[in-house]
Amino acid sequence: MTAQAHDTITPGTARPARRADAGVIRLTRRDIDGLLLCAEHYGAPYDLLAAALRMPPGRLPAILRRWRRAGYAATGRLGPGPGWCWLTRDGMSATGLGFLAVRPVPGRLAHIRAVLAVRLWLETSPGWASGHAWWHSERRLRAGQPMAGHGGHVPDAEIHWPSIPGSRYAGQVWAIEVELTPKPIARTTRIMGELLTSMPYSLVTYLVAPAARPVVTRAAASLPPGDQPRIAVRDLPTIAFLPEPPR
Repeated sequence: MTAQAHDTITPGTARPARRADAGVIRLTRRDIDGLLLCAEHYGAPYDLLAAALRMPPGRLPAILRRWRRAGYAATGRLGPGPGWCWLTRDGMSATGLGFLAVRPVPGRLAHIRAVLAVRLWLETSPGWASGHAWWHSERRLRAGQPMAGHGGHVPDAEIHWPSIPGSRYAGQVWAIEVELTPKPIARTTRIMGELLTSMPYSLVTYLVAPAARPVVTRAAASLPPGDQPRIAVRDLPTIAFLPEPPR
């Protein structure tokens, strides 16, 4: 009887069963959007990541802590300006994209920031939502074309416009090029020619910093007259550049 008494569990003393997913982060729609964004853009600076997730900057640290605890992300200061977030191998695996998980290279930070800024800026434009446009990142382009970059230029992104009634750009695909510094004009002209002939882009849009504008505009003007209307040159949005430090 004594043994039986010790083996008996009375009502109210039983411990609740441990959930199978205990300790596993439950991803929200916002988490998924943020992780995918970091995966597609090699990483993201805090200010642009907060803007992409439509949240006050002060709320971002709590999100990043959740991602770090789950082993999905790493964060830190990689250069001047805001901190950065990038994905770990587990984080990249969670997205299902299969890209290599690496810390952004310091020499590429300015370009990565500018490309992400262009995406966010375009996504707030009046025609974006109504045209159901979507962004196809450079990383996705390279993953879909294993030989991309070997003998041909890969744009910084593509914009795809679905063939829906009433869309001004229905069925079009645009190439996006971001230029922060001037290249030799011969190289810029060659890249423009490749983008206009290798893929059926309806438009190749260059978003440029002031220093790069003269070369890009001269290169566009040197193209055959029939090709020139398919090149657009625009200024980079202000958020493409590092925010001014507080004084």
